Amino acid sequence: MQPGSRVHYSSERTAHKLADILGSLIALLTLMLPIVTIAHYSSANSPLQSSYPILRSRY
Repeated sequence: MQPGSRVHYSSERTAHKLADILGSLIALLTLMLPIVTIAHYSSANSPLQSSYPILRSRY
């Protein structure tokens, strides 16, 4: 084992840890953004809901 390889391993591990954290943040954002957007734009007092009746089939 060379003396310089241990330092390289430590900096490589730090880079991987940073990449893991960034990947986790991107994954959380990807999962949460659609939910938050849908929740924000769908409200119970929407004027479109009361102006159009819902047509239901009789089958």
